[in-house]
Amino acid sequence: MQSVLVASDKGGIAGTIESALAGEYRVDSVATMQHALKKHNARRYDILFLDLALLQVNQGAGGFEKAFDPFKSRYPSIEIVVICPIEQVKQAVEALKAGAREYVTDSVLPEEVKLVAESIRSAIIQRSELDYLRDQSWRLDVKEVVFTSNDEMKAVFKKITSVAPTKATVLLSGETGTGKGVMARLVHQHSPRQKAQFISVHCGAMPETLLESELFGHEKGSFTGAVRRKLGKFEIARGGTIFLDEIATIPPSAQIKLLQVLQDGTYSRVGGEEVLRTDARVIAATNADLKKMADEGLLRKDLYYRLNVFPIEIPPLRDRIQDLPLFLDYYLNKLNMLYRKKIAGIRPVVVEALRHYSWPGNIRELENLIERAYILEETDQLSPESFPIDLFENEAPATILPLDTCLPLAEARKRAIEAFERQYLKDLLIRNHGKIKKSAEEADVTTRQIHKLLTRHGLHKEDFKG
Repeated sequence: MQSVLVASDKGGIAGTIESALAGEYRVDSVATMQHALKKHNARRYDILFLDLALLQVNQGAGGFEKAFDPFKSRYPSIEIVVICPIEQVKQAVEALKAGAREYVTDSVLPEEVKLVAESIRSAIIQRSELDYLRDQSWRLDVKEVVFTSNDEMKAVFKKITSVAPTKATVLLSGETGTGKGVMARLVHQHSPRQKAQFISVHCGAMPETLLESELFGHEKGSFTGAVRRKLGKFEIARGGTIFLDEIATIPPSAQIKLLQVLQDGTYSRVGGEEVLRTDARVIAATNADLKKMADEGLLRKDLYYRLNVFPIEIPPLRDRIQDLPLFLDYYLNKLNMLYRKKIAGIRPVVVEALRHYSWPGNIRELENLIERAYILEETDQLSPESFPIDLFENEAPATILPLDTCLPLAEARKRAIEAFERQYLKDLLIRNHGKIKKSAEEADVTTRQIHKLLTRHGLHKEDFKG
């Protein structure tokens, strides 16, 4: 369960946020900046709702960046939502440029709070998929962060190297959980816009009636519930990058406006007549076949052509399974830092099962599976008992002995025996966690014979130890 801290001296605001997020988030509230920092230092929060009035008291000459620094320096991943009066929206926009994720007015509605929190939760999930591509790595050349042995992924990074410095619209395609959000951030971080806003919008996570308002903003009174003017993401993202995830879910009315933005950079707020301009770069992502949707009339063809300027397809995890050890090492290190359990590794039988799993949820599923096992594990290595049983039911069958009838009988027999010995020895040591004495007893041989077999087949007992 994610944690939320509300810092506001207006009790009504804190109460609204607490009631809106109750049950899905753990919510704490304080009335002063001093108490907010004390709470923040005592535990890690995912989202901070921070009243602009409290910020102004402590803002000083350093601007909003200095005001956010005590929170960001301890937990850089914390997302800040600024609470402000309607007449101070311009200052809220300045706070966004300084690192805040979103703003809400002090007349905030429960539905708006939920929408903001869900949008941030989606962004946090995207960011965690391939988090190792962030931090210092994003400030290096792309070639230096290619943590992959897969040729398809190497081609993906090469395309990112080429397109990042340009203004071209990028379309990222691939199955759910393959890391499209992370690739979008990578493009942004290697572009001339890296110091400007990166705004992420999950088009499939909000009702069609709200999406157009979210992207382009709305004027007061333009529809029921529009009690104030709202700035859209394209307005906030000027000079930066806007990432449109699940672009296939965008409704027809928003398709027309998005096409206009991509064509000439102009749009109007919902219910407004003023023509606004934006130079925000668009990166879109989808797990659907947009060309097929365009052919079937579900997506405007002219919009498809505008989105498909520079397509990049992200391969699924099952097609880059050779990168599995890299992900496992990364997630274990990350979890050890987060939970302080010091789990040293993963048992070989588990790794083998992970290699043969089909991964319908890709990298996101892998991260969730490892975190669940980490929480359940009581030893210093992740064991089969901490994983779902169906993971091992899907494991590939035991190795079939090699049979080459073109060889002489004696040579074919020799190779079959060697393959059998190696597989038998591996299964024996996996079952006994690399313990030579116990393995020898089960096999009814001496420990010396086990050592000789290990040497003969190039195996090491350390690879199987718990």
